[in-house]
Amino acid sequence: MNNINENDIRYKEAEKRVKKIKGFYIHLMVYCFTNLLVIALQFFDTDDKEQWSWKMLQLPVFWGIGLAAHGLSVFLPPVVLGKRWEEKKIKELMDKEK
Repeated sequence: MNNINENDIRYKEAEKRVKKIKGFYIHLMVYCFTNLLVIALQFFDTDDKEQWSWKMLQLPVFWGIGLAAHGLSVFLPPVVLGKRWEEKKIKELMDKEK
């Protein structure tokens, strides 16, 4: 009985992890397609090709920082707000309600 419950817990944790990874890949695809479209539109719309360099790169650079943070949160081990922190906080809140 305990083994079935443990397998259910492991399955749910794996399912949550897969959803996080899938969310990152969707974010990455939207990033790529959107930035390609925006850069292409700006390139063909701008007459002064020297002027567009920084203007064209602003969106990919700043969005890329957010994408990198998303990737780090998905693929690196949770150091700051990981599983131990969650368990500790749950216990703290349960003890506080008593």
